[in-house]
Amino acid sequence: MDNSKPVICVFCGSSHGSDAGYARDARRFGALLAAHGFDMVFGGGYIGLMGEVAHAAREGGAYITGVLPDFLRHLEPPSHDAHRMIVTADLTERKKLMLSLADGFAVLPGGLGTLDEFFEVITAAQLNVFDKPLVVLDTDGFYAPLDALIDKVVAEDFAGARVRTLYRRAPTPEQAIEHLAARVRRTPPG
Repeated sequence: MDNSKPVICVFCGSSHGSDAGYARDARRFGALLAAHGFDMVFGGGYIGLMGEVAHAAREGGAYITGVLPDFLRHLEPPSHDAHRMIVTADLTERKKLMLSLADGFAVLPGGLGTLDEFFEVITAAQLNVFDKPLVVLDTDGFYAPLDALIDKVVAEDFAGARVRTLYRRAPTPEQAIEHLAARVRRTPPG
């Protein structure tokens, strides 16, 4: 891994979902990630959108780090595209490691695990644990309900209005990468 290249942590589904646009945008995002000089850390799976984005990023020249909990190795085959695969004891250790390795975050369509990861990052940002950009790739409006939920949380005084500024919804892979490219700062290793 080239320690001078910024690392984007990608959270997304371990399935393809019902819309072919999800896989299309995952592949496009992975290719753009590499083209913009980013390396990638992700959940380590070979299947679904995880596999699509990792394969495209590796094909484009990005260094890929997978982080896979031990118990998932039998449910989600490890990626063949990862240059480095780190096996963790559990999901909590996986998230902690992924957050520490990343200079920025991208959330693509996915299920409950992906939502959990989004909220882990935005909560850490809200609490000033770190200042790293977070973009949500909103393929075909997949994440439109997320804004409504965040607005409700703010309206009901469970969070301040600042939380709306902690992430950006981007309708295309190009806009998602532009957001990250403009905001990512390389965290020195160690």
